[in-house]
Parts: sequence; C-alpha cells; structure tokens
Amino acid sequence: MSGRLKNESGFALILTLVVTSLMVAVVVEMIHQVYVDTSLSRSFRDGQQASILAESGAIGGARLLQMTLSGRSYTALSDRWATPLRLEDDAGSLLITASEESGKININGLVQPNGEYEPFTLAMLQRLGTRLKLPADLWGPLADWMDSNDMPRSGGAESSYYRALKPPYTPRNGKLMTLTELSLVKGFSPEMIGAVQPYLTVFSEQAGSLQLLSTININTASKEVLTALDDRIDSRMAERIVEERRLLPFKSTGELSRVPGMDTVATGLVGKISVKGTLFRIISVAKVKDTGRTVETVVRLTAGAPELLSWQEY
Repeated sequence: MSGRLKNESGFALILTLVVTSLMVAVVVEMIHQVYVDTSLSRSFRDGQQASILAESGAIGGARLLQMTLSGRSYTALSDRWATPLRLEDDAGSLLITASEESGKININGLVQPNGEYEPFTLAMLQRLGTRLKLPADLWGPLADWMDSNDMPRSGGAESSYYRALKPPYTPRNGKLMTLTELSLVKGFSPEMIGAVQPYLTVFSEQAGSLQLLSTININTASKEVLTALDDRIDSRMAERIVEERRLLPFKSTGELSRVPGMDTVATGLVGKISVKGTLFRIISVAKVKDTGRTVETVVRLTAGAPELLSWQEY
C-alpha cells in the first residue's frame, strides 16, 4: 500500500510539474504574442507616419521648386535646389533631393508621328551608344517598339518577333512609360539599360503627344549628354563646357560660344538646347524610428501648379 501511495505521489508531482511547465509556456507565449502585436502595431504606425512624411516632402519639394524658379531665366547645378535638403526632429527625419530631367535625352523623341526617325534624337542616341560602347543596332528595335506600324526596320523587330517569344507579348506601339520598359525591347540587356539609364528620360518638357524634341539644358547636362549633342564635342570640349558653367552658368544659349571652339557648334544647336529646365525628379526619403519610406516623383513646372508626371512609393 505504501508503495502504491509513493507511486501516486510521484505521479502527482510529475503531473504538477508538467502542468506548471505548460502554464509557464502559455504565459510566455502570451507575453511574446503581446510583444509581437505591440511591435507590429508600432511598426505599422511608424510606417504610416513615414509614408505621410515622404509624400509631404515630395509635394512640398515640388512647390518649393515652383516658387524658387518661377522668376528665373536659367537653372544650374550651382542653384540651391541642387543641394539636398535635410530636416530632422524628434518625430523623424526627411531628406529631399532634386535632379533635373531636362538635362537628359528624351528617348520618346526618337520616332516621329509618321513613324520615321527624328534625325537629331537618333544622332544623339548613336553618339551616346558609341561613347558607352553599346551595339550600333539597338535603336532600330527601339523605334519599331514605339512606332504604330508593323513593318520592321533593318535589324529591328515587330509583333511577329515578340509573339514568338516565351512567354509571347506585343510591342507597345507607342511612347515608353518608363525606362525599365527597355528590358522588353529586343537587344537591350540589363547591363545596357543600366549604362544608358542615367542619360535618358521618357518625359517631355511640354504636354501633348506632338512634342517631338525636348531641348537639352546645357547647364545641367552630363558630359556624356554634352558629347552626344554634336560630333565636334569631344570629352575635352565637354569638360570645358562643364568648367565654364561651374564658374558662371549660361543665362542664354548664345553664351555657349564663351567656350573656346564652340562658336560654330553653338550656332548649329539653336532650338535644340536650353538654359532652363522644367522637368525635375524629386526623391523624398522619410524615416520614423527604424521604419523608412521613399517617394519618387517626376514633375513638370508650369505656369500654374506643378504637374505630376509619375509617382512611386517604396
């Protein structure tokens, strides 16, 4: 009998220990779940605040550009807008940067409404491609991607080519919406897209599909874009232009002749270059505690409110 009681006492002790362990585990799990729920709640709240902050920074940056540049006859990299704006307080931080799209080649100007090449844009792209050591036959497939007909150019590709792919798809037959769309065009590898992306834009200075040629702002264009303007502008000449505008920005296109050797070249570029941009890319990065949000937008400055051309949050 005493052995039976001893066995029952031992069993009861083990059962008590098991129940106690289970209760401790349940309590620990409840505490962990409360902590997780609280953390998720805080993370969600911080994310919402960061998102609102980033959106406010993008919109505020566009309006600030509008007010700052409305009375200006030129825009340059020495302007205040070209310096990142950082704001910080106890609630979080905000970093707003602006860059000009008007100093880039508008790739959508490659094809005219009649389906033919736009000569000056084609020449710029060819010079840029040569400088970047890209294949010379890239621009035919791109023109076919954008034109409305189904007749491939030499080395180009139309719907029959794309429908034979796996998976098949059809060309846009219109203007590119983003530069990432180049990945769908025959011949464009990720490496090539990465090489040309800093020098191209899909946005035009004026609204409307009939705008063929966007002028290049010589105050903000990179050396690569400057050399693409004319065969006579080599790397050394482009460096002279950059140095000249650093000392004193060009306030009219005629002032490009200040650069030694640019007299006749500047004359040939009339109507193709400018000294003031209207297209700007604004990147607003907000952080609230450990959570961050970024808003990237492209705006066109008009006589009225800034016109939003693209908006991306990530």
